Amino acid sequence: MTSANEPATEPATTGPGPGSDWPVTVDVHAHALPLPLLRYLADRGYADLSGMDSGTLLLDPRVSGVARGARIPLAADQYDVRRRLTSMDAAGIAAQLVAAPPFVFASSADDDELVLEITRRSNDALAEYVSADRRLAALGTVPVGLPGAAREAARCLDELGMAGLTTGTFGGGRELDDPVNEDLWSLLTERRAFCLVHPSRASSPARLREYHLVQLLGYPAETALAAARLIFGGVLDRHDPVLCLVHGGGCLPGLVPRLDLGWRRKRESQTVSASPRDYLRRLHYDTAVFDGTALRRLIEDVGPGNVLLGTDLPFDLADVDAVSTVREQGLPPAVEHAILAGNALRLIPSLTTAPGTPGAAG
Repeated sequence: MTSANEPATEPATTGPGPGSDWPVTVDVHAHALPLPLLRYLADRGYADLSGMDSGTLLLDPRVSGVARGARIPLAADQYDVRRRLTSMDAAGIAAQLVAAPPFVFASSADDDELVLEITRRSNDALAEYVSADRRLAALGTVPVGLPGAAREAARCLDELGMAGLTTGTFGGGRELDDPVNEDLWSLLTERRAFCLVHPSRASSPARLREYHLVQLLGYPAETALAAARLIFGGVLDRHDPVLCLVHGGGCLPGLVPRLDLGWRRKRESQTVSASPRDYLRRLHYDTAVFDGTALRRLIEDVGPGNVLLGTDLPFDLADVDAVSTVREQGLPPAVEHAILAGNALRLIPSLTTAPGTPGAAG
């Protein structure tokens, strides 16, 4: 197992690169809501699709985790592959990993069977969706916090042939460091399966209700909270999963000095042998920080070998200029390629099996 003090993997300078048959840009953070899933939810009264033509969706709070009546953006790219490919071309994306959005994770639901059924339906629909074009590959949703999480993760990888997985930051009434998730972390470590960690709720939603603060502020804070629990809960000592935190890790990079201070001075925080700062480079991060200065700081903090291109397409808060932002930083060519594609290709071997397979440029 990798030590917490082991330096981050440096960007690969060999293997697929610019000018080869492999993708020169791989987006690891994008979302889809395929029509079979939407119809299933609507048929059971969990979704109102009447606003689809105007680009919105209503979901039962048990599924979405947001307030009843809150309209969720539903761009046509979410269910129309042709529209998605057009958007990818406009954003300079050669290949894209597609995951369900957190609005169908049912992270706050107290009905375990409902969560498992929606998750299975979502994964089946997503596998069918990405099969329509070789530039797409899927990340299967893991029902974190439930005893069946590891089984569903294995099904996604083995039966559905997905490139990796995605998990929320909370589920089944449990945090990520809860013992119920130990089988999941063991599976991810053993399989070296890439797993995108996406905020799936916000703490104190009542305080965040106005001004769209649930997503603007609550989601980045939720990512930092989940990562802190993985660190202080010893999960990253017991296991070595390949985790990628969206939105550049949210608040985590900026909070590491404070977490470090607490680890040194507070007895309650001295639960692990290494400081929180040492774990920063055990994790990976996408580039969806929406600003060149923030991106440069992220690369400096976590190392270029741990940063992967991510857009959050096709939501209205997507980073549509992600590729150009990376290229405007004046990075060495090997580092630029690593962030745009090389790190993803290294961490997700199925993307490089052969040109013409899902994820290969075409």
